[in-house]
Amino acid sequence: MNETGQRQHRRYAIIVDGMLTQRDAKTAYGVLRYGRDDVVAVIDRAHAGRTMFDVVPALGSHAPIVATLEDALAFGPTSLLIGVATSGGYIPPTFRPTLLRAIDVGLEIVSGLHDLLTDDAELVQHADFSGSRLWDVRVPPADLSVFTGAAYAVPQTVVLAVGSDCAVGKMSVMLEVERVANRSSRTAEFVATGQTGILIAGSGIAVDRVISDFVAGATERLVTGVSPDVAVTLVEGQGSIYHPAYAAVTFGLLLGAAPDVLVFVHDVGRTHIRGFDVAIAPLTELIAEHERYLARVKPASCVAVALNTSSCDDDAAKVAIETVASETGLPTTDPIRYGAEPIWQAIVDAVATTPKAAARTSGVVR
Repeated sequence: MNETGQRQHRRYAIIVDGMLTQRDAKTAYGVLRYGRDDVVAVIDRAHAGRTMFDVVPALGSHAPIVATLEDALAFGPTSLLIGVATSGGYIPPTFRPTLLRAIDVGLEIVSGLHDLLTDDAELVQHADFSGSRLWDVRVPPADLSVFTGAAYAVPQTVVLAVGSDCAVGKMSVMLEVERVANRSSRTAEFVATGQTGILIAGSGIAVDRVISDFVAGATERLVTGVSPDVAVTLVEGQGSIYHPAYAAVTFGLLLGAAPDVLVFVHDVGRTHIRGFDVAIAPLTELIAEHERYLARVKPASCVAVALNTSSCDDDAAKVAIETVASETGLPTTDPIRYGAEPIWQAIVDAVATTPKAAARTSGVVR
């Protein structure tokens, strides 16, 4: 947002140099697929001279790929986005010369990493001289508080994406559902809880940088901040309840969002939590465990399964979807591959049966 409260429109050059086809490029992928700002160029020497459609056609972007910042400047960017999400959130050292040059020519620098631009004395010094803005997307508001229970009373149906692991597609699923929902008579709003989601939506809180006591409270703030004109709130999920490193964030979201409905997300190519020797349990067990955990606090049922079938060919993807649908008894699809309509319909069908809907009908919730 700018000083007038209006959303600032950016023209991004995205740096992913050397990582374009690696999983760390997921920030770039998310902004290219769903972003509301323009991407005028992508910086990656290995694929320079091609377009993003040539390299990753599934993103649907035709942004040119260039070798250097100087090449990108010909397309008139206003901002340079660090397009990678490295493990631990460090800024790749090889990016530094490009960042410094971008600051010196007056570009805004945008980063969703844990290594903060504003903690880097050299970057700050250059920005002070040039007037360039440094935007650390991951920095949360300073005035967060603990969970209060206000989220229980929001009028919207709150949908939370949960999953079997990190980086299985929870953000993408909620964004695909939002697209379908807003083509119908219902209004839905995506709520971002991670850095890439914030870059796409223009607002949100990166809950993985929030003090642990305040994660649920930060999530509650997001949920209670949705306009009353919105019918369905779609909360971006994070992590997994069995992820040894990130489960704390997952539980904070489960409690703070006070969801009415869950959508379960799984990558069919995964058998273990990535990076750990922790086997992923059968989806029927995982779904039941999420519902059982919430039952004593604020009950929520899982109403659909979204599968990431990117590791499969079309025939294998269809078999996986049919198998999971049969095992779980829930509407199942890959929303990227086949569309999110079945998931949205499952949410719509569930809205009228939630305890919140019954309370609203009786006049308890208005």
